[in-house]
Amino acid sequence: MSDKKDCLIELGTEELPPTALKGLSKAFCQNISKGLADANLNYAEIKSYATPRRLAVVIKQMETTQPDKSIERRGPALQAAFNEEGCPTKAAMGFAKSCGVEVEDLSKLETDKGAWLAYTLEEQGQHSRDLIPGIFQMALDKLPIPKRMHWGDLDAMFVRPVHWSVILLGHEVIPAEILSVATADTTMGHRFHYPHSITLSEPAEYEQVLEETGKVIADFDKRQTLISQQIISAATEVGGEAVIDTDLLDEVTSMVEWPQVIVGEFEAHFLDVPSEALISAMKKHQKYFHIVDKNQQLMPYFITISNIESSDPQQIKEGNERVIRPRLADANFFWSQDKKTPLENKLERLKTVVFQNKLGTVYDKTQRVIELSAVIAENLAADVAQAKRAAQLAKCDLMTEMVNEFPDLQGIMGRYYALNDGEDEQVASALDEQYMPRFAGDQTPASAIGQVLSIAERIDTLVGIFALGQVPTGDKDPFALRRAALGLLRTIIENKLILDVPQILQQSVKLFSAELFASPEKADEVCDAVYKFMLERLKGYFSDQSISIDVFDAVLALTPAQPFDFSRRIAAVAQFKQSDAAESLAAANKRISNILKKQKGQLADQVNSDLLQETAEKHLAEQLTKVSERVAPLLAEAQYTQVLTELSELKEIVDKFFDDVMVMVEDEDLKNNRIALLNQLRGQFMQVADLSLLQ
Repeated sequence: MSDKKDCLIELGTEELPPTALKGLSKAFCQNISKGLADANLNYAEIKSYATPRRLAVVIKQMETTQPDKSIERRGPALQAAFNEEGCPTKAAMGFAKSCGVEVEDLSKLETDKGAWLAYTLEEQGQHSRDLIPGIFQMALDKLPIPKRMHWGDLDAMFVRPVHWSVILLGHEVIPAEILSVATADTTMGHRFHYPHSITLSEPAEYEQVLEETGKVIADFDKRQTLISQQIISAATEVGGEAVIDTDLLDEVTSMVEWPQVIVGEFEAHFLDVPSEALISAMKKHQKYFHIVDKNQQLMPYFITISNIESSDPQQIKEGNERVIRPRLADANFFWSQDKKTPLENKLERLKTVVFQNKLGTVYDKTQRVIELSAVIAENLAADVAQAKRAAQLAKCDLMTEMVNEFPDLQGIMGRYYALNDGEDEQVASALDEQYMPRFAGDQTPASAIGQVLSIAERIDTLVGIFALGQVPTGDKDPFALRRAALGLLRTIIENKLILDVPQILQQSVKLFSAELFASPEKADEVCDAVYKFMLERLKGYFSDQSISIDVFDAVLALTPAQPFDFSRRIAAVAQFKQSDAAESLAAANKRISNILKKQKGQLADQVNSDLLQETAEKHLAEQLTKVSERVAPLLAEAQYTQVLTELSELKEIVDKFFDDVMVMVEDEDLKNNRIALLNQLRGQFMQVADLSLLQ
């Protein structure tokens, strides 16, 4: 049995990209784990470590050698291995020689397809010391690094210069060269607090020695938790609450090895500037966390994370205050300057901004969106004039100094400037809401005008880009069309909007240049492609809500034109699938579907009661008529759950029909009448979904 030892693998570098560190660490650990699995080296646990200057894993209780394995080689068939006298042929002797044995040492392999010469080779497992360097290198080679570079005179390429590497198996250093750097048993402490090498005697002490001696908290999660706790505590001390953005927390955790929280202040008069601008300046440029009061209003404080434990923290505090002050002053200046001219005056300047070469400028896009917003507003019984006004002003804030400096504030600043100009609150809100949802899980527009503008903006982009043939493929989606499609679908569904999307797509097509849509056929082709693309996004949307794929496919078969209607059908079918009648009726629908598919020509749907002979078919026809009458008003109100509940009452009758009635009889009139009855039955279910697709 193989011995088991702990193993440490570490790569030491210059500061790694902070926005990528967490992903690199996860990938590095996964690659090591896969390498060990492929090498058949078992272990108890693998733990990853990541700081700005290192990627590491500690593998606990790893087997030091691979298990031995038997490799069976198959040689020539017996009839080709020996001649009539029973002497080995050249084929047999050649096979034996390749195995390094005599012919008599070979065995026979008997199968139901014949007999062959065979040889079983016992292969001894390799020692982990011979395998780990290769696994280490493979794990680095497969890291998701878009651009690797040469550093200094080293031959190897990596995202940052490499300074040290460690492979420690138990107490033993495994000699290797990783990215042109020889392995050793020494790591490095904190760049400032302990800029010295630290000799490690065994992997188990790695985390503790680094922290106690080197002033490095190597565990990413531990470091992040400590930072979070310090931030919360610091905010409480100044009477506020810290707003901890998870992405920012990941980033600052990736920038420090020995985190220390510092609270700074800025002048209260800066609070006259919209808080989003101040927060953006603090977060994006300086990586500061902001603090709000009990009313969620911004307070004149910020929190920064230092990488050193200073003997004079006041100096660090004042230094950061000096740095942030010009940023906030710039925001204040932009706010003051931008307010001097109304948004409307910036509309003409959009003619200088290209949206897409063949689709024109942002001004051209704005004109299309104005008209499309009017159409959508009319469909949704929203205020058409307000919708057109919001669309007219939608992109004007792109021409402001504030948005030029802080692009993430587009829409948000549009709302502030519109209110400053005296625009209607609905119009102002829509300028912000047009970008919602901005990310996965973000809220959708709350106001009617915001919903209209959000939908119009996205549809215009989808139709235009699809018309150019630039459909997203693989990871390439430069215009974020997947996000646009899902965003507008969420807006429609989650706000329960009754909107015929294919119809709106056709309206959108008419607003583009005649050259782009040279024929009605191309217009139809683009509209169909865009709507199909949108419905594909719905598959993931409903999957996230634990809707099974067969339920989705059952509704998709009908291609409902209204996404909210699609959603209601999904809910009804998902509930129906849990009912006692579901399995039987799904099977019946599948059986009916198969029967109808085999019929040629136009299928009849009118049943001749005089041709009903069997009790079961008479009963089915009678009950189907009654159920149809009850279902009709429910369908008119899109009460799909109640529709399926009513149809579920046919279960016993349908089962009885298939037990007692032969459909495909020789009498053509009788057969066609029964097919018409089944066609009627299928038609009732198909008003909700294709239940034959349910598993």
